[in-house]
Amino acid sequence: MREQHMSQTSIAQFEKLYEAWRNQEANAWIRETDVEPLTNVPSFHDVYQTIDHDKAVGAFSRTAFLKLNGGLGTSMGLDKAKSLLPVRRHKAKNMRFLDVILGQVLTTRERLSVPLPLTFMNSFRTSEDTMAAIRRNRKFRQSDVPLEIIQHQEPKIDLSTGLPVEFPSKPGLEWCPPGHGDIYSTIYESGLLDVLQQLGFKYLFISNSDNLGARPSRTLAQYFENTGAPFMVEVAQRTYADRKGGHFVRDKATGRLILREMTQVDPKDDSAAQDIERHPYFNTNSIWVRIDALKAKLDEYEGLLPLPVIRNYKTVDPTDSTSPKVVQLETAMGAAIGLFEGAICVKVDRMRFLPVKTTDDLFIMRSDRFHLTDSYELEDGNYIFPAISLDPRYYKNVNDFDERFPYSLPSLAAANSVTIQGDWTFGRDVVFYGDAVLEDTGRPSYVPNGEFVGPQGIEPDEWI
Repeated sequence: MREQHMSQTSIAQFEKLYEAWRNQEANAWIRETDVEPLTNVPSFHDVYQTIDHDKAVGAFSRTAFLKLNGGLGTSMGLDKAKSLLPVRRHKAKNMRFLDVILGQVLTTRERLSVPLPLTFMNSFRTSEDTMAAIRRNRKFRQSDVPLEIIQHQEPKIDLSTGLPVEFPSKPGLEWCPPGHGDIYSTIYESGLLDVLQQLGFKYLFISNSDNLGARPSRTLAQYFENTGAPFMVEVAQRTYADRKGGHFVRDKATGRLILREMTQVDPKDDSAAQDIERHPYFNTNSIWVRIDALKAKLDEYEGLLPLPVIRNYKTVDPTDSTSPKVVQLETAMGAAIGLFEGAICVKVDRMRFLPVKTTDDLFIMRSDRFHLTDSYELEDGNYIFPAISLDPRYYKNVNDFDERFPYSLPSLAAANSVTIQGDWTFGRDVVFYGDAVLEDTGRPSYVPNGEFVGPQGIEPDEWI
């Protein structure tokens, strides 16, 4: 890391993570007997009724926006920032995640007359492309607050040796970002909080760039100010599909909220941890924090917050399952909730949690289930989406996905679920309805223009 001219902060952080991994501290379970479920979280709708919305503009004017933008989207076969992936068409134009984010900020600035500075936390792999795309946006301007801070990087660890992996054919793949928990040491080292404080900002809203539902909200800004809490996380109602996600619990010993990832659950507690009635909320990774409280906490720990270590097992080349097995040592941003006395959660609707992690998610986002408004908000009737299962052999990578939908995506408006097995390519104006299924025919197959696909596959052309 020194040879690569990395900072002492990044080196100290990696050393801390490595020692925890080597000593197996990452195996420390958060047992069900030691925690209490988080219940009775106030909802956005409850909060909305208590807010003076004219006054809320004042709190919003003291809020800055930070987007985590370090991910490449390798799980979808991308080799650039996921935020540069087209996600919708709007008025005959392809709109990327980044375009929607910038549009949301520009619209909010104009509509409410607030400064709303926007900063991206880029990684060494996403910075150049992202900043070039922002510079090409003729409407977006920002000078006082940095447009980006650069996430740290660390070596991937070869599981067979415990040493930094060597991969001479693609040396760039020997390195990785240390998870989104790295945001805190990156903020500390960048001096961003000092800049924001000097300009009079008091609150920081942090969210993922692939979650277009995490848009600016004056209601939540005012609610956060009203509570006086140092740290607030948006949570959403768990469904069966969310049962394996991170959720918040209250530590019986300290009374503080803590984030429990499923990797921290003892196998004996799996059933209780996945019980969506017992633990009804999951972590959306959208966080509100008081700038002065975060600055004090970072100063206390010299930029290295004591967050639990997450071990992410992969191959050094994520696209090649035969390449050497590695572990990436990471931390989670939401885990910082346990460090702040008086931290809280607020329950939000699914309209504020629209992540795209796979092409299954992208299928829904690009479909007719959504309308992108002129305010750059993704609107849907009820945000209860059909279950999508696309054969990963043919749809996992974006290029393969796009190739099989050459015209437009089929309609999902009448679909409860969609299961595609095998290699299917789609014509124009195809409609899915009910529990739509396409079985593997053992060869490349085609759904002609205008066909309806339901529980029995493609509908027959003739009445019985």
